[in-house]
Amino acid sequence: MRAIWSGAIGFGLVNIPVKLFSAVQASELDLDMLDKKDKANIKYQRVNANTGKEVEWDNIVRGYKIEDSYVVLDDSDFEKASPEKTKLIEIAEFIDEKEIDSIYYETPYYLQPEKSGVKPYTLLRDALKKTGKAGLGTYVLRNRESLVLIKPIGDFLILNKIRFAQEIRDTEELKVPDVKIKPAELNMAIQLIEQLTTDFDIARYKDTYNDKLLKLIMAKAKGKKTTTPKMEIVHSKSRDLMAQLKESLNAPKRKAS
Repeated sequence: MRAIWSGAIGFGLVNIPVKLFSAVQASELDLDMLDKKDKANIKYQRVNANTGKEVEWDNIVRGYKIEDSYVVLDDSDFEKASPEKTKLIEIAEFIDEKEIDSIYYETPYYLQPEKSGVKPYTLLRDALKKTGKAGLGTYVLRNRESLVLIKPIGDFLILNKIRFAQEIRDTEELKVPDVKIKPAELNMAIQLIEQLTTDFDIARYKDTYNDKLLKLIMAKAKGKKTTTPKMEIVHSKSRDLMAQLKESLNAPKRKAS
């Protein structure tokens, strides 16, 4: 793996030199966009809006529009805005991870200590394990400030980017009609939840769609005809919610896919 950032974790007056690595990888097939006529690859070009000509990467700069003109920024400007946040993940406070709603979670990364930071890294990891807490802080990556949560998993510290409150859309425009639920219906729903409750094991779930898609691709490559399997969505025979819940309780348990 290649590090995407290097800097330090600020833990009180202790600085822990670390490298940041992506903890996730795409699982979908790498499909190219082609011209339907001759199967040629579709390429994206960076085109000047005034001349219509392609612009080389070396000639592209970033800017912020104020009224009718742009203020152009270079890499040093982004660092000048907050030099400490581009090189330091400052832990501002320690919290109980359970207090953070899942809607705020974004992207996970691995943190690996540099040679000079192994001992303080281990100290922070073990202290977080002992207290059951997670460190909350901020830093800047790729010209964007991120709120992050640092917690231990096994021998490593994991950094989870989490969204700021201002990034979450308000629900005012959404409508949920007010419907009265009968106590018997609620109790039956609770029974169904309890019947389907298990200990969480992510390994039970696999991305099977890509395997099936690749199988179809290989069949087409060999000239075989493919057919669309008939899909049937079986609905409850009754429109009565209570009857549907009873049928659900008696139905065989579905396996994870």
